[in-house]
Amino acid sequence: MDVPVFVRKKKNTDVETVISFFSWKRLKSNQHLMCRVFDELGLSLSDEKVMNTYEQLSCYGAIAA
Repeated sequence: MDVPVFVRKKKNTDVETVISFFSWKRLKSNQHLMCRVFDELGLSLSDEKVMNTYEQLSCYGAIAA
């Protein structure tokens, strides 16, 4: 089975990285879930500690699975 692959540019760099559709879907699912949890807890993504946690957990294996 061929896995769809996308090329994306990292933020603030000229380097392109390759990301599979499944990795992208997991990333977006994790980000969506964390936004909902942080919102329910009254935490703002503008807070540095919250944003650091958000960035670290965005790439976590599977939060929503």
